[in-house]
Amino acid sequence: MKKFIETIKNIFKIEELKTRLVYTFLLILVYRLGCFIVLPGIDATSLAKLQSTSQEGLVGLLNMFSGGAFGNASIFALGVMPYISASIVIQLLGMFVPYFRKLQMEGESGRRKMNQLTRYLTIAILAIQCPAYMAQIHNQIPGQAFIAVNQLGWSNFAYNLVSTMILMAGSMFVMWLGERITDRGIGNGISLIIMIGIVARLPFALIAEVGEKLSTTNGGLLLLIVELVVLFFVFVAAIALVQGVRRVPVQYAKRIVGNRQYGGVRQYIPLKINAAGVMPIIFAQALMLFPLIFSKWDATRGLAATLGNYTGFWYNLIFGFFVMAFTYFYTAVTVNPTMMAEDMKKNGGFIPGVKPGKMTVNYLDSIMSKVTLPGSFFLAIIAILPAIAMVFGVSNQFASFYGGTSLLILVGVVLDTLQQIESYLLMRHYDGLMKTGRLTGRSGM
Repeated sequence: MKKFIETIKNIFKIEELKTRLVYTFLLILVYRLGCFIVLPGIDATSLAKLQSTSQEGLVGLLNMFSGGAFGNASIFALGVMPYISASIVIQLLGMFVPYFRKLQMEGESGRRKMNQLTRYLTIAILAIQCPAYMAQIHNQIPGQAFIAVNQLGWSNFAYNLVSTMILMAGSMFVMWLGERITDRGIGNGISLIIMIGIVARLPFALIAEVGEKLSTTNGGLLLLIVELVVLFFVFVAAIALVQGVRRVPVQYAKRIVGNRQYGGVRQYIPLKINAAGVMPIIFAQALMLFPLIFSKWDATRGLAATLGNYTGFWYNLIFGFFVMAFTYFYTAVTVNPTMMAEDMKKNGGFIPGVKPGKMTVNYLDSIMSKVTLPGSFFLAIIAILPAIAMVFGVSNQFASFYGGTSLLILVGVVLDTLQQIESYLLMRHYDGLMKTGRLTGRSGM
């Protein structure tokens, strides 16, 4: 406890770090306040049905990622998810389209162009999702709740058009907040906004779960203790998945004379067990959400009724398969054994017992495939853990913290943010946050 207090004091001794933390906190506070600002022209007291239907299934996931703004009919209802979808599309285009691949290699100027294209695509996605969200509101709340239509004489078309523009502006403003946090705050702004939305739902979910279990006379308290113990071990397993690496030894030569190497230095290439991070789950959930989007956010109609059953066998089987497939796909694209082998060769390095060139590429590719298999399987299990928890009696809201995107985002973002804070401490010659060594996040050491 004494070391913890001393570490907190050291954080506030570093002026730059203190300024960044305060700046981040203020922008997050702005975002959280905006999540409770209801769209103009809607009676906030009539949102009970919308809030209740936004607690279950896939819509519940969207509501959790937006910090409850989705169920509040807030100006920030769609949050940063359209921006995340646009980023994924641009990233995929960078893998297959030569123009986008060229932009990725142009350094800072290319990154600015890709960011601008991402913003344009975000607006296009919002132009589709905002009217669908307004249709959801009209289906879920009574007609008399629309004050602008009933009392001010607006037509439904005019009101929906204005509300769509407000929703688009709200999402773009949230995206701007995330970029400002990344530039002038601490941590990745977009990831922090998503994490704050998830954490904001945790106290309500925990209180509801405690109340439900304590009201049960048949071993409710014991079940609650078991749930919390299991949740603790799930968090530990998620941290292990995020930080786990397989280290491949590489021998580097201090000097080379002819074909002989003298004074070799051994280093390691850290091949992550989960090199894809949370992206496979995001990709898989995006595919599972398509039927819901085209059914106007109503999970009781059409294909959404079949695939929208969050605890159903077919949903989880398809979802788990998508997660494993995307894990291999994303790892194959982001981890390039050929480039790694070329870099080692340029720097006079080699893997002991493996010939440079194609043999090194094949060796790294083989190791990566073997490491990715258990990583993808473990990631798929974590992805469907919320559904398993619900089968064993955990409430829908609390079960979402047992796995899936919410758990990995929570663990990954916290580790990355703490890693940045620790870097500031170590640069100023203060002790880090951990006694046993450097803290690692999703980005490695």
